[in-house]
Amino acid sequence: MSPTDCEGRLRKLRAELDRRKVDALVVTHLPNVRYLCGFTGSAGVLLVARRPVFFTDGRYAEQAASQVQDARISIVRGGALPAVAATCAKLGLKRVAIESEHLTVVQLGALEQALGKGVKLVRMTGVVEALRAQKDAAEIELLRQAVQLSSRLFRPLLRSMRSGVAESAIAGKLEYMARKAGAERMSFETIVASGERSALPHGIASAQKLPAEGFVVLDYGVVLDGYCSDMTRTIHLGKASGEARMLYHAVLDAQLAAISVVRAGVTAGEVDRAARHELKRAKLDRYFTHSTGHGVGLEVHEVPRLAAGNDAVLQPGMVITIEPGVYVPGKCGIRIEDMVLVTERGYEVLTPVAKEWIELN
Repeated sequence: MSPTDCEGRLRKLRAELDRRKVDALVVTHLPNVRYLCGFTGSAGVLLVARRPVFFTDGRYAEQAASQVQDARISIVRGGALPAVAATCAKLGLKRVAIESEHLTVVQLGALEQALGKGVKLVRMTGVVEALRAQKDAAEIELLRQAVQLSSRLFRPLLRSMRSGVAESAIAGKLEYMARKAGAERMSFETIVASGERSALPHGIASAQKLPAEGFVVLDYGVVLDGYCSDMTRTIHLGKASGEARMLYHAVLDAQLAAISVVRAGVTAGEVDRAARHELKRAKLDRYFTHSTGHGVGLEVHEVPRLAAGNDAVLQPGMVITIEPGVYVPGKCGIRIEDMVLVTERGYEVLTPVAKEWIELN
């Protein structure tokens, strides 16, 4: 794992907790745990108090010792939450916050029972995610590397794209190449949607065979050193009609229009509006059925969400996707997606794969 400034991140979080008059935050969402203390395992809870404490079980004692930064390590039996409650009591904490969007009802009940009536649980949402939205230089470099790895797979994959090959076989080939190239895993279940299935925005690769003629949507990403990439390209198999070309270029125009307005100080909703405006000009806006993009980092879907009406302001260091699409039910779909870095003066497109029309015959 690359060096991270856990101390600085914890300091920012504690300042936010102080502002909200909260004594501590119980961090249970593992990507947030990793972000704040460096632990990459699958079981752990971080109590962010004046002196943070990381709780895990004996399976992860050695891993925690080598990874956890700027937090005391507590190896516990019988579950982390009872140990968290005991530590809160020992420290005399009175207002303890939880990540309410990540804690289950069962976990909440267990924590409330263990804490007793002397501690008030404060429900908080998105506080760590808000910090994660702006990437530091090390994170941006990791995201660049993940983008570059996934992008290198695209052209070689095209050699497998031919009529009669199953979508699942294309996904399998891609995922094998990704692993061979050094990816930890895929960012999400690979989308290969062809023919009429290309009209499914989340058309996970199926047993359907690629058609002799029609669009194929390829949406995939890789995880490298914990950080995700996400890209989509749409190609056409066989001879395309003039209408197919028109649809593709309308989506491309919408994507380029949205990218062109990205800069610090612009709202997420303004970026979304730019894409929809172009598709409305082409009388295709009713076929654009999802948001224009989202943040990317330790998770493939992070804040901000680039959606209509979202007044979240873009900040330097945010890494977002721009991915408008058109989906005509029972006919076809097209989506084009890049990852984009918000900079002080504008933007930088991180995805190096060209977006020209590709027709494979």
